Amino acid sequence: MMDMKSTNRLLDVRGLTVEIDGRNGPAIVVDGIDLHVDKGETLGVVGESGCGKSLTMLSLMRLLPNKIKVTGSATFDGRDLQTMSNRELRKVRGGDIGFVFQDPMTSLNPVMRVGDQICEPLIYHRGMKKAEARRRAVELLRLVGIPGPEERLQAYPHELSGGMRQRVMIAIGLACNPKLLIADEPTTALDVTIQAQIVDLVKDLRTKLGMSVVWITHDLALIAGLVDRVAVLYAGTVVEDAPVDELYARPSHPYTRGLLSSIPKLSDPPASRLSSIGGTPPEPGRRPKGCPFAPRCPLVENICREKVPRLEPLSGSSNHRAACFVVQRMQEAA
Repeated sequence: MMDMKSTNRLLDVRGLTVEIDGRNGPAIVVDGIDLHVDKGETLGVVGESGCGKSLTMLSLMRLLPNKIKVTGSATFDGRDLQTMSNRELRKVRGGDIGFVFQDPMTSLNPVMRVGDQICEPLIYHRGMKKAEARRRAVELLRLVGIPGPEERLQAYPHELSGGMRQRVMIAIGLACNPKLLIADEPTTALDVTIQAQIVDLVKDLRTKLGMSVVWITHDLALIAGLVDRVAVLYAGTVVEDAPVDELYARPSHPYTRGLLSSIPKLSDPPASRLSSIGGTPPEPGRRPKGCPFAPRCPLVENICREKVPRLEPLSGSSNHRAACFVVQRMQEAA
C-alpha cells in the first residue's frame, strides 16, 4: 500500500547543512535541518534574525555563492533539487517554485518597467508570446489588488509605494502558477495596515490557486491566522515543529515560550515591561558544545551543555515535536 504521507508531500528536506568560511574558520550556519511542506499547506518558518531561515530556502534553490558548502537532501514533488543540473533547476525556479524576496526595492530591477519584469518568467517558463504575456501580467496585477493594472505595467519600481512594490513581487512569484510560493519576510518594511493586506492577499491566493506556501518571518503574532504549521528555528536548527493552534496553546521549547511571551498583549497592565530572552544567539563557528540554546535557557540542565537534543515527538501528538531534554523528560514523567 502506498504511504499517504509520501503522496501528499510536496517539499521534503532532510539533514540540510550550510557551511561558510567564517572569521574563525569554517562555520556551520544551518545544522542538519529537517523540514517538510505538504500539498496545499502553509508552513511558517520563525526565528530571530540570523538563525538561518532565509539561508535554508536560498540553499534549496542553489542561490548561494559556490564557495558556500551545502549538504543534505531536498526533494520537491518527487525530484531531487540537490542533484538537478543548473538547466533543470532554472526551470523550477520561478516556474514550479515562486519566490517573494524580503526587500522589493532591491529585488526588482530599477531600470526595467514593472510589466517587463512580470512578463519575463512567463516568456521563459511558459513560452508565451509578448502580447499574451502582457495580458497575463495585467491579470496578475489585478489579482494582487493593484488598481489600474494596464497603466502600472509602464511604471518603474521607484514610482510605486512600498506596498505596491511588494504586490508586484507577489505577482512575479505567482506568474507561472507555482506549486510552492516561498515568501521571505515580505511584510517586514511595511506598516501594519499594509502588512494585514498582504497577509490577507496571500491567504486568498492560496485558496484560489491551491498552492503551498512557506512564510518566513520573525513575528509569531503575524502568522497566527495565516499558516497551518510552524517550524521554530534557533541557531540553524529546528527546535520545535507543530500545528499552529497547538504551538500557541502548548508551546514546549523554552525558546518558543520566550518568543510568545515577548508578544505584547492587550490584557497586559499599562506601562508593564515586555518579556525578553536574555543573552544573544551564538556566533557561527562558536556554537556551544550541547544544545545551542543552553546559554540562554532558564531550564538548562547539565545534559543540555553536553549533548545536542534531537527533534522528538511529544507524547500524545505525533505532529508536535521539540528538541529539548527537559521537555522530553517532563513528558516521560507525566
